[in-house]
Amino acid sequence: MELVILYILPFQVSRLIYTNSGFAILALASNAVHKLWKWQRNDRNVTGKATTSAVPQLWQPPSGILMTNDISDTNPEDAVPCFALSKNDSYVMSASGGKISLFNMMTFKTMTTFMPPPPAATFLAFHPQDNNIIAIGMEDSSIQIYNVRVDEVVKTKLKGHQKRITGLAFSHTLNVLVSSGADSQLCVWSTDGWEKQTSKFLQIPTGRAASPLADTRVQFHLDQTHLLAVHETQIAIYEAPKLECLKQFVPREASGPITHATYSCDSQSIYVAFEDGSVGVLTAQSLRLRCRINPAAYLTPNPSLRVYPLVIASHPSDPNQFALGLTDGGVHILEPLESEGKWGTSPPIENGAGPSTTSGAVLPEQSQR
Repeated sequence: MELVILYILPFQVSRLIYTNSGFAILALASNAVHKLWKWQRNDRNVTGKATTSAVPQLWQPPSGILMTNDISDTNPEDAVPCFALSKNDSYVMSASGGKISLFNMMTFKTMTTFMPPPPAATFLAFHPQDNNIIAIGMEDSSIQIYNVRVDEVVKTKLKGHQKRITGLAFSHTLNVLVSSGADSQLCVWSTDGWEKQTSKFLQIPTGRAASPLADTRVQFHLDQTHLLAVHETQIAIYEAPKLECLKQFVPREASGPITHATYSCDSQSIYVAFEDGSVGVLTAQSLRLRCRINPAAYLTPNPSLRVYPLVIASHPSDPNQFALGLTDGGVHILEPLESEGKWGTSPPIENGAGPSTTSGAVLPEQSQR
């Protein structure tokens, strides 16, 4: 396993995303500050894309401006950080419990702020066909459709959830928006008139108790029809727009709850992070565990500090590279050894069990930042 370690100490990484170009990675820390790392084109990295063979540079504009979210009149412990990146990587929309900020990614300048709480924004998603339209999930369980260009709400208060919104995903093929909430419910909305089409509650596995405000995340497969639903108790695949549950993966209890999961860029794999620090690689079609990366392979043992990934992000063009945002402020970028080419090959013994990966390669000291 190849590894690059970056740090934004001492604040945990709340949100993490690669830029669509694959040349940089953006993190939002729990102190409401964004950090952007960029890879440089050079002899070791001809494309300039994110790779573990070269260490990226923490980037800041000459002005020294930091992209910092509004946190006035907010309680940081109650805040639900969220952000979304425009398709052309020019703008990031972000909030950390206060007003929503729109930042210019080149200059880090705040273009505008809007929607002061209450309620606070808890999830943001750009419309796939129009960068000016953004869906905003709220603390009060509603969803607002907002037009940034004219600074007004297009459709106010889509109501269908009982608890805060924790996920939003558009399908431009089906012309729907799927929302998920802390009520473990999925809702499908038509993007034509913003009417609710259907809703369904997750099937919580027998014997598993879910936290009362557990996040449910949603993400569309590349086919824009199959939907990945991520909950602390399970990974599930649904078929939209009717929300028929096709498959479910329930992790072994020893791993602890699922903290986050995401499709690889080709939607062939699902990367899953667990509270025990391990990372699973599932085959997306069957939800079989292809390999498990043990925490010892990428974390330095520290008995006084329990460190695990809170967020996981997939490289936009390399299906075998992903990044982890950790509770200790670390961002770790992982990919398999070049000789192996991909994560795991052994068939699993049963659902939730499979080969464990214990080996890990760490770059030289100067690469660990």
